[in-house]
Amino acid sequence: MRHNGHNGVKKIAVLSSGGDAPGTNACIRAIVRVAAERGMHVLGITHGYTGLLNGEIAPLTRRAVGNIIQRGGTILGTSRSKEFATPEGRAKAASILLDNKVDGLIVLGGDGSFRGAAALSREHGIRIIAVPTTIDNDMPGTEYTLGFDTAVNVALEAIDRIRDTAEAHERIFFVEVMGNVCGAIALEVGVAGGADDVLVPEVTTDIDFLCDHLDKGFHHGRRSSIIVVAENGEAGGAFAIAHQVWQRLRRDYRVCVLGHIQRGGAPSARDRVTGSKFGALAVDTLAEGKSGFMVGELDGKTCLTPLEQAFDGRRQADQSLLELARRLTR
Repeated sequence: MRHNGHNGVKKIAVLSSGGDAPGTNACIRAIVRVAAERGMHVLGITHGYTGLLNGEIAPLTRRAVGNIIQRGGTILGTSRSKEFATPEGRAKAASILLDNKVDGLIVLGGDGSFRGAAALSREHGIRIIAVPTTIDNDMPGTEYTLGFDTAVNVALEAIDRIRDTAEAHERIFFVEVMGNVCGAIALEVGVAGGADDVLVPEVTTDIDFLCDHLDKGFHHGRRSSIIVVAENGEAGGAFAIAHQVWQRLRRDYRVCVLGHIQRGGAPSARDRVTGSKFGALAVDTLAEGKSGFMVGELDGKTCLTPLEQAFDGRRQADQSLLELARRLTR
């Protein structure tokens, strides 16, 4: 069924900026197909803001987004742009969008990408809708960011495999997961993977507590331990923490940094569905003549948050999961 009317929004553009996130292609697919349903044209901008400044813009058709929903990464490519961070760069970007008769821009990215988008809208009146595509799950205004579920499941599969060799060799394994300065991935993986402890940036790491916890476990017959560590913690990361524990306990250990493996691979069912919902809502919001919002999810339902609020601080991880993880290993 074709919707009538689009409040003067006849042509929109979409770009990916910052880190890639599983489910982004599902979102792009939904943007193109919902826009087509509404009689709107879509332009794809490759390589993020850098591509915008270079004029890397081409039509995106329904056929172009066929067979991409199962793919990780982003078919548009992504980048970070220092030039776009300047007023001159944003003026150039606005001019290129106007030359291409773009009535609205959908930006897929995280807080840095959204700051740039908000500035572009504020300075040049470009209609903007933002979609949170970041595995960190750290954006205010939404309980869920696109890519988080896949990242957690990829890390969980790795930890399940690590547990086998940890048990065989009776070692402590320190597994470092991504998340920038948010411990959401670490906490979800820690509980789901039965970790013996989870170390996150939101909570000061107590090495003495950790060592005492590990020592008691081995004293009561535990053969191995898995400690999940969020990157960028104040204690220095998995290698620094592991060395401090070894100095106290003198137990054999290994460190496994999962890194960017968490971003790759086929997106989970949840990320495909959520990407589709976010993309559809982004187009519908522009078609209704609205601008300056981030789409998201609260209480299981899609929602809109004013864009300026979407990068005002960071959403904190659910620390009740830390207490749960520790209760289950005492």
